[in-house]
Amino acid sequence: MRAELRIAPRPSLTALRAAWLFDGTGSTLTPDPVVVLDGTTIRAVSSGASVPDGAAVVDLGRATLLPGLIDTHVHLAFDASADPVGALARRSDAEARQGMIRAARSALRGGVTTIRDLGDRNYLSLGLRGRAGLPTVLAAGPPITTPGGHCHFLGGATAPTAEAMRAAVREHAEQGVDVIKIMASGGTLTPGSQQHLAQFPAQVLRAAVTEAHQLGLPVTAHTHAVTAIADAVAAQIDGLEHVSFWTEDGVSAPERLIRKIASQQITVGLTLGLVAVPGLTPPAEVMARLPGIIATTKRLVEAGSVIAAGTDAGIGPIKPHDVIRHVPPALRQLGLGPAEALR
Repeated sequence: MRAELRIAPRPSLTALRAAWLFDGTGSTLTPDPVVVLDGTTIRAVSSGASVPDGAAVVDLGRATLLPGLIDTHVHLAFDASADPVGALARRSDAEARQGMIRAARSALRGGVTTIRDLGDRNYLSLGLRGRAGLPTVLAAGPPITTPGGHCHFLGGATAPTAEAMRAAVREHAEQGVDVIKIMASGGTLTPGSQQHLAQFPAQVLRAAVTEAHQLGLPVTAHTHAVTAIADAVAAQIDGLEHVSFWTEDGVSAPERLIRKIASQQITVGLTLGLVAVPGLTPPAEVMARLPGIIATTKRLVEAGSVIAAGTDAGIGPIKPHDVIRHVPPALRQLGLGPAEALR
């Protein structure tokens, strides 16, 4: 039987027009932009140019175009409800996967074209990579934590020894993760976990970094506790998440530690942005520390630290999966200019 030759139709061109364009690199706006798309590929970006013959024109009037947003810290498995942990526990993996797809679509509708999932269950986020109609997904799988430690219920519990940590990193690499996520301190989502306490000794974090780098993977760590931040910096970690310098009764950020974070060019993953929900207020212990956290974060920015904006989307009603749109104003409050905040 002779095979039938089938030729897929070439996608038609689409031209987007608007009043202004921010290209994500400079500090100025481009007037009267024309962005030409060939299917899903951007073919040309120009100012005041004519539209190619045959292209479908989408005129957005006085809108400003900008590149897709990147949310560096999300949890697609959490449903942004009042009890995201309990809701996930009641779902099968198949149900959780469908919820994660809905969450990713919500993020996309909010302008997010790339997300980094820093904690799921059973490596479910890996199955969303490359899926049509979703943002680009970078996945960490279950975060590595201690037995009974922060988010242990996601399946990443590991004994706090160098040997066990190296084995956990290898397991994650074999599963195909894009980044290793470690819970270096406690967190509020886990009963019995304390944010001001470190979960792994510095030498265990160093074992994780060494093993991951040998496997070509970066490492980022959930770090609220001052001791956890210091241990992660000593381990030459690639990224720090939250970085709130939480102590038992307040906030304390030694100047030498601020300088080390900046000089080692460790990426500071600030978890910013929230949606006001009537009747919901942050816990009193958070509100008491908030001025100190803001002041310390400004010091990190002023020291020249590498800053990345994430949201922790999914962990509660104030953190829906499209909450990234509320991050630029928060960055402005830390002293960044409009263009710098968007970059």
